[in-house]
Amino acid sequence: MSNYKRLFLAQYQYIFITIVTHNRNPILIENIETLKESIKKTHFKYNFDIVAIAIMPNHLHMIIKVDNINDYPKIIYSMKYYFSKHIKVEKISLSKSKIKKGEKGVWQRRYWEHTIRNEQDLYRHLDYIHYNPIKHNLVKSSKDYKYTTFQKFVKLGFYEENWCNFEDKNKIADLDFE
Repeated sequence: MSNYKRLFLAQYQYIFITIVTHNRNPILIENIETLKESIKKTHFKYNFDIVAIAIMPNHLHMIIKVDNINDYPKIIYSMKYYFSKHIKVEKISLSKSKIKKGEKGVWQRRYWEHTIRNEQDLYRHLDYIHYNPIKHNLVKSSKDYKYTTFQKFVKLGFYEENWCNFEDKNKIADLDFE
């Protein structure tokens, strides 16, 4: 039995979430339309907004804003369920426990979450999300990765187009939310 517990702080609305594929299988970008559809379908069921997101080949980071803090596990479950149901995966050898729980071997069983409690915490997580493609050597500059909300934040004036210079990277490099 696990001592695993989620913390639900009703006075906060912003949740940073990391979801990882099973065995870090790089299936998200190649199934990006299915992932987008799973987010849309979930949005019809639950009241939340995606504030920021970075979709990597084998994981994603996002900040969601929820009206009801108790909904975020349902939101994650719904997105993972729809995505798992609608993609084709190679035959994966699964344990009896995973089969019993109805898993397809698409996602890691758990996900990481952090309740954002203040503006500084929000900014750190926004930076981490938009730095993630650089961290994983997918691009040299955040502006060059199309599976994030970076350009949205540039248009809002939050980031400069060439954000994440050497000084920015030094501030972010110590952050690790995976």
